[in-house]
Amino acid sequence: MTKWSAVIIGFLLTVLLKAFIPQHSFIGLLIIGFLVGYMAKDGALGGLWHAALAGALGTIIGSILFIITATFGGGFFGLTGGLTGFTLSGFTSIIAIIGDLIYYAVVMGITGAVGGAIASKN
Repeated sequence: MTKWSAVIIGFLLTVLLKAFIPQHSFIGLLIIGFLVGYMAKDGALGGLWHAALAGALGTIIGSILFIITATFGGGFFGLTGGLTGFTLSGFTSIIAIIGDLIYYAVVMGITGAVGGAIASKN
């Protein structure tokens, strides 16, 4: 059973990490994954599931926010040029987004399993 409170907190922290501190994302993902796994208190597999889910949701929403910012971030004529850029970037960057999705889910899942295992022993 998914404990959505831990997933939502991890999701929000992941989006904030991706938006404000992308240069330290690996260390941040390790910490966030551990926290989500520890908050879930469902053992190693439960911690892995919750942290991977939070990482996947954070990647999806972070990518959507980036595309929206890139689309409407232009000047006066940014709307028409932005929609064309949105379409082109959507087709060309889907592989990069899928790569990020897998990366975030794996890194956070591993440390989430450690956090869940530690929490279940208490």
